[in-house]
Amino acid sequence: MAGNLKTLNAKPLSGRRIAITRARSQAGAFARALGALGGEVVEFPTIEILPPESYDPLDQVIQKIKNYHWIIFTSVNGVNFFFARFKELRRDIRELKGIKIAAIGPETAKALGAAGLRADLVPQEFRAEAILQGLKPEEARGKRILLPRVARARDILPKTLREWGAEVDVIETYRTVVARSDARRLQEMLRQKKIDMITFTSSSTVANFAALFPAEDIEGLLSGAAVACIGPITQKTAEELGIRVDVVSRDYTIPGLTRAIVEYFGMQSEK
Repeated sequence: MAGNLKTLNAKPLSGRRIAITRARSQAGAFARALGALGGEVVEFPTIEILPPESYDPLDQVIQKIKNYHWIIFTSVNGVNFFFARFKELRRDIRELKGIKIAAIGPETAKALGAAGLRADLVPQEFRAEAILQGLKPEEARGKRILLPRVARARDILPKTLREWGAEVDVIETYRTVVARSDARRLQEMLRQKKIDMITFTSSSTVANFAALFPAEDIEGLLSGAAVACIGPITQKTAEELGIRVDVVSRDYTIPGLTRAIVEYFGMQSEK
């Protein structure tokens, strides 16, 4: 009876060791959510988020911010770094009056709210293509659109907007670099099958993970661990690098990924 009660009271991720590859500065909420569900978290950040190498391009667009009709934010980081610099330049948030703002994902919209703004467009699907479904070509034609984002992002959004006749300024607002992590420690844990799952929350986390093990057979290294990705774009990057993906969240957010992980291990327990 005692054993049965222990099983009934077990948390859904009890006994599961899960590696997080998010930047250390942003891993807290995810780690707490997994821990609250019984998971043992191993933080292995593969990316570090930094300001742009030069603020000059960003400063120039902030100085002429009133010239834009739309600002499209694709991530929380884009919002945070943009408005941190906006404040450093002693600009007034009221200068954005009349400019329409789009945000990809509820977390990005929430970050805008913290900055004192409300997004005019938040597509239901949390990726760049969804913005294009929310904006009509005739709404973009002849408009000046600012896209503050990470260096080396996907080109589909600015490319399509330009094809629609918009004038688009893509500005590096922040950058990501490969984090200095204890690769040997994780490598040994993976080889010894001591990691049950590794999670990737962006294409950068996947690419940097692979970069940390350039001479390694990635498929073999991950043979004992399930792989979870936050959405189809991250999944595509992983698969292109030869990484098998077991879990893809339908909701491209940390809560959505957490739910998908719980569902996956729940199904594994029933087998």
